Amino acid sequence: MAKSRTALRAEVKEKYVNIIWDLLKEKEDLLRVGSNEIAFPVVDNEGNEDFIVLKITIPIGANKGTEPYDGYAMAEDYEIKTKAKAETKAKKDKAKAEKIARDEKRRKAEAEIKAKKENS
Repeated sequence: MAKSRTALRAEVKEKYVNIIWDLLKEKEDLLRVGSNEIAFPVVDNEGNEDFIVLKITIPIGANKGTEPYDGYAMAEDYEIKTKAKAETKAKKDKAKAEKIARDEKRRKAEAEIKAKKENS
């Protein structure tokens, strides 16, 4: 009897959990925290402790599987969004720099006017 798609997906997920486990077991203190999840503790530059959790999933797509998941399209969307965010940030940074320059110029002019009044 043929296996169900769910059972086949479970086998694939288990295979990749094992691959990732084998890659990291020498370097990290791995914990199996779910059927498709691996966690391990990490410490940042300031000594704060956290956990990284890797979860292996096989998305079935939108609308309960009627539209299959397209990883290539998702990658393109991510790239487009990332570029748009970078452009927006660059525009904001430029506007901020221009405002700072205007404010410095205005403050300098105000200080000169104030100095002239005090000297008069």
